[in-house]
Amino acid sequence: MEDNRIIQPRPSAIVAALYTLRDLDVDVAVLHGPPGCCFKHSRLLEEDGLRVVTTAMCDSDYVFGAHDVLVSVLKKVSDRFNPKTIGIVGTCASMIIGENFHRAVEDAEPGVPVVEVEIHAGHGDNTTGAIVTLEAAHAAGILEKAELDRQKKMLLLATELEKKAGAASSDYIEPSRGDLKYKAAARLLELMKQGKKGISILNAKKETAYMFADANMAVNEAALKLGAPVPVTIANLDQTIGLPRIRRYASTITKAYADNKYMIDHITGGLDEYPETGDRAAEIIKAQYSEYDYAVITGVPHGVPFEALQGMEIFSITNGPRQVEPLRKAGHQHVMVEIDLHPKTLGVDNIVESEFGATLRSML
Repeated sequence: MEDNRIIQPRPSAIVAALYTLRDLDVDVAVLHGPPGCCFKHSRLLEEDGLRVVTTAMCDSDYVFGAHDVLVSVLKKVSDRFNPKTIGIVGTCASMIIGENFHRAVEDAEPGVPVVEVEIHAGHGDNTTGAIVTLEAAHAAGILEKAELDRQKKMLLLATELEKKAGAASSDYIEPSRGDLKYKAAARLLELMKQGKKGISILNAKKETAYMFADANMAVNEAALKLGAPVPVTIANLDQTIGLPRIRRYASTITKAYADNKYMIDHITGGLDEYPETGDRAAEIIKAQYSEYDYAVITGVPHGVPFEALQGMEIFSITNGPRQVEPLRKAGHQHVMVEIDLHPKTLGVDNIVESEFGATLRSML
């Protein structure tokens, strides 16, 4: 029997659970596992306001259990941080030995809602971690059923998109830094000087929009300075959709755009709807802009169906080194990677300059 498993490293369901607790505005996350588990992401998330602590399980805990350790840490968290909400996130170690989170919560008596996320890194899809977290949040009474159902739908669509056209579309994809940004920028400016008509699409995921939005804004600035036709802007910046934190991202970016006199022509949905908003952007393009000459797509470019872009010269900006090859295969002529995007978009509350945006501005 053929083994079709993906052999390249994939995002972890544990990390997805942590990010989802952050999106839910949970105050403290307790990682029930070894001290080094998810260290890098935990440190980054603390920059974004989520306190992350660990039960620091050791080898004897793997044999005898760490129930008492978890109870002790929960009590310390309550006393030290006085949180309004707490999350417990499982790891491979605690899940393999079958730790009972709910019994630990009953023994610790924190007196606040606790989101009990029984998860490990052995899931093929990292989105499983987000779904389990959302279900636990609903069980804890901090997430309404309607929003849970909407979120689950989006996460399942995101998984489907990655398997169809993203970094999970092959068992191994060679990572790449993509095209040189100054070369792509030079070609984009050349098209503008020729009077070509373009479309600028923001189809970004959550906080990553803080940097991707800058690239779209730089494209608009370039057209204005050159006296070229201003690209039509299509963006998933609906301020009424998503968890409160996600809506804040959209509001902040929209205000920054308005302050810079940058107008959005079409809004396709929210920042957590990127698996669907690409399809909506495609519908708008086919209905109104199919004869345009070029498209700049930032965030999740593979979410925009290629058939809507045929005949256009495509400039795609992603933050995934393993997304470059699939985009090129799909027909995107210029593919660039914002390699340090994640660390730069955590803990911020405004648009962050992108490498492509900086390059484009410098060439003007």
